Amino acid sequence: MRQTNFALALLVAAVLAACGGSKGGDQTLKAQYSGQVTFGDSLSDVGTYAVGGVAALGGGKFTINGNSVAVKPEFTGKTWTELLAAQFGLAAPCAAQTGLDGNAAQNFSVPVMNHAGCFGYAQGGARVTHPVGPNNKLTGSPLGHLTVPVSTQIASHLAKVNGAFKGTEIVFVLAGGNDALMQLGQLAAGATAAGTAAGNAAAANTFATRLISLLAAGATSPSAAAQAIGIAFQTEAARPGSTQASMVGAAIGAAAVQPGNAAVGAPAVHGPMIATATADATAAGNTAGAAAGAQYAATNGPLAVAAMATAGAELGALVKTQIVAKGATRVVVNALPDLSISPSALAQPAATQGLIKAMIEAFNNQLKTAIAAEAKVLYVDLYTVSRDQAANPGPYGLSNTTTPACGANALGASSLVCNVNNLGAGDVSHYMFADDVHPTPFEHLLIARYVAAQMTIKGWL
Repeated sequence: MRQTNFALALLVAAVLAACGGSKGGDQTLKAQYSGQVTFGDSLSDVGTYAVGGVAALGGGKFTINGNSVAVKPEFTGKTWTELLAAQFGLAAPCAAQTGLDGNAAQNFSVPVMNHAGCFGYAQGGARVTHPVGPNNKLTGSPLGHLTVPVSTQIASHLAKVNGAFKGTEIVFVLAGGNDALMQLGQLAAGATAAGTAAGNAAAANTFATRLISLLAAGATSPSAAAQAIGIAFQTEAARPGSTQASMVGAAIGAAAVQPGNAAVGAPAVHGPMIATATADATAAGNTAGAAAGAQYAATNGPLAVAAMATAGAELGALVKTQIVAKGATRVVVNALPDLSISPSALAQPAATQGLIKAMIEAFNNQLKTAIAAEAKVLYVDLYTVSRDQAANPGPYGLSNTTTPACGANALGASSLVCNVNNLGAGDVSHYMFADDVHPTPFEHLLIARYVAAQMTIKGWL
């Protein structure tokens, strides 16, 4: 394993040197392409949302925004696709579509505009085929991200270029992360609902049982008293408009009239009983809720893995039938990096991290299988590289692979509006992650160099 790590690091280092060093040099690579076309999501978005309130906050890309090389040479504000365009001697890529469909009061409602000369179709929040991704207005987000899926991005490009690629452009594809995030969000929502329902039921049952037992304990006949108190409690519970306070009151009233139990009517006596029943109910509810939530996740987790496999197969089919079959001759398809090593995933239980890993692997396996026979497609294994970086950061020049570089900002800690004015403490220039899932400019540089290395091996550079 150590040899594999070392080889990957050496490969990146070699291409870094060949392409102008680790600071993002501007030497042009030998191959020339007529243009660059990019399909995907936030990892390749060059400014779809760099408008309105987002632009006003100094953001627009999902990284550390802005050309701030005077602060740190690594703070270029550029994504991997921009870096490669420069290396190819091409004009800087621009967003094919810009706009926001969110809250007008927050300046997140900006008319959608399509730009004829721009071929950067990747959009933050975009999924493979589903139109609703993270921060789309239909999720309730005030940002109103457009989240045009890759399938539509490709169709839009074909409509723009009369239905066919020239065959002289370089085409980049990187997507699927938002399919994983949406699947995880749905799974979490379902687990929370299941846990809440089970927890509430267990808490209610425990509270009633424990309170009735405590209230009846001082009676001459505790068993007879418990039966009478229970009937009073249940009768009140069945009454429309009843509350827990009214149910407790009915139980106390029934308890106080039982032989030998008058003292329980005093607050000083029944108050501690209510507190004990409440504490026991809370503990029982938490235990039952956690178990039900875990069981829901265990039952439905495989469905999320299967959904990711489907998304991977769909992306592979799009590459074959809508890109290669439409004339593209140089198509770089990137595997999804491993989201299970991201700060977002590391904050989750080990079981959730394992599920995320399985989801990403299912996607990548299906994607790779779908395009395996395509000579005009280069599959770049960013999954393995990302895992190697996390396990062996030193040779890559990474100083931190677990902590976001961005600090608190107007959108929480989102890289979309992250810039040098709201970074975390210390030197974060060589961090792997800008926020909980998105790369820093330095990590984008590593991605660009690794893609270039694979293109060189393929003979495309």
